[in-house]
Amino acid sequence: MEPGTFRDADAEQGWAAFFAGLQTLMAHETAAPVRRLRDPARLATDLALEIGEGGAPLSQIVSELVQIAKATPVTSSSQFFNQLFGGRIEAATIAEMFAAFLNNSMYTYKVAGPQVLIERMLIDRMCAFAGFEAGDGSFTPGGSMSNMLAMVVAREVHFPEHDDGRPPARHGIAYTSDLGHYSVRKNTMLTGVGRRNLRKVATTADGRMNPQALSAQIERDLAAGHQPFFLNITAGTTVLGAFDPIVELTAVARQYGLWVHVDGALGGSMLLSRAHRHLLAGLEKVDSFTWDAHKIMGVPLTSSVCLFRDPGLLEAHLVEPADYLFQDNNPALDPGRTSMQCGRRNDALKLWAAWKSLGDEGYAARIENLIEMAAYVARTIDDTPGLTLVKQPVSVNVVFSVDGVDAPTMCQALHASERAMVGFAMVDGARVIRLAVSAPTTPAILDRFVASVLQTAAEIMAR
Repeated sequence: MEPGTFRDADAEQGWAAFFAGLQTLMAHETAAPVRRLRDPARLATDLALEIGEGGAPLSQIVSELVQIAKATPVTSSSQFFNQLFGGRIEAATIAEMFAAFLNNSMYTYKVAGPQVLIERMLIDRMCAFAGFEAGDGSFTPGGSMSNMLAMVVAREVHFPEHDDGRPPARHGIAYTSDLGHYSVRKNTMLTGVGRRNLRKVATTADGRMNPQALSAQIERDLAAGHQPFFLNITAGTTVLGAFDPIVELTAVARQYGLWVHVDGALGGSMLLSRAHRHLLAGLEKVDSFTWDAHKIMGVPLTSSVCLFRDPGLLEAHLVEPADYLFQDNNPALDPGRTSMQCGRRNDALKLWAAWKSLGDEGYAARIENLIEMAAYVARTIDDTPGLTLVKQPVSVNVVFSVDGVDAPTMCQALHASERAMVGFAMVDGARVIRLAVSAPTTPAILDRFVASVLQTAAEIMAR
């Protein structure tokens, strides 16, 4: 068999089994939108996960892959409310399969060709939505890494001695809200800033970072001889979906010369809706911005960008010579030069396909549906005896409690009964259910979820 062909009988049978398997999986998702988790030790045996000394035919591998998929939690069904992603955009899924089939690395135009042009166009387009008219950016393997890239660049700008291996004269202090994503604290360790040098700033009752508390904390750090340098503003907190006040916080940060980063992994997509982009008012004035397309834009995991308002920052702080790799005449077409990675998968093609499929108007409608449906289910919960709405939703997250049943027990029971998949979190010192409306839905689907909660609560209390 020639390389790159499918003339081998086993290969032909394997590909036929693959396409038949996809049809089976889609039918299985419809019939079983929630799959309970099975005992891991038993599952490993049932699925025959061990690898033998001899090889196996492709058709057998495909058959086993289908069985593995049937045992995997469903994240694209109508009753998946557990995470800040979900659903499926067919064009993006197909593009993801094309990307794996092509297997290009995204470091040079020489090996990626038009894929580089697609990635560059998307970065420019997303910069324009963010108000970074001359901005730059890089795709990363997730929002945590986008946040880290911003912190790395901010550290290099504020502490150039770090590049020479010399410790800064004063401790660099970073700030985030006490409801900010855990990646910010982890990134202080990964970047050498240090976890003890992160300050978690108090939030107001609606979950937004308090500008007065930020100013007071910066003053305390200056009095202690430290050097404040980095502010992380959250646009769409993980639990409440709250948006820190960008304008007010940026004004405080500029008084003290801090780098201002906005973690919009969740909420950045609000830029796509004229009705809701006000939640990111002032974004055009910040230094960097994380935006995850794999969350409420519905692009398959992962597809994240870190955008920078000022051009040249990635060029100044990430470029390393490697003439064995970067051999094109136009360095702008070698995105590996300004990436944290060398070998890098193609996370742009699926975003391009999704955006091409929906267009700006389709994405605006998608975002508006999510906000509308989150408000709908919040009203339904608020009007339902036995359920308590804990906070009014700001965006796509709805937090509530069930009378007489604690949140972990309810979430586990819903999953075990294969009715719905939803998670819990802490709000104001109590565990609550967090429902994430991350994919377009309908009142009927949400009514079904609420009915499942009530039925499950009745069963728990009856026991």
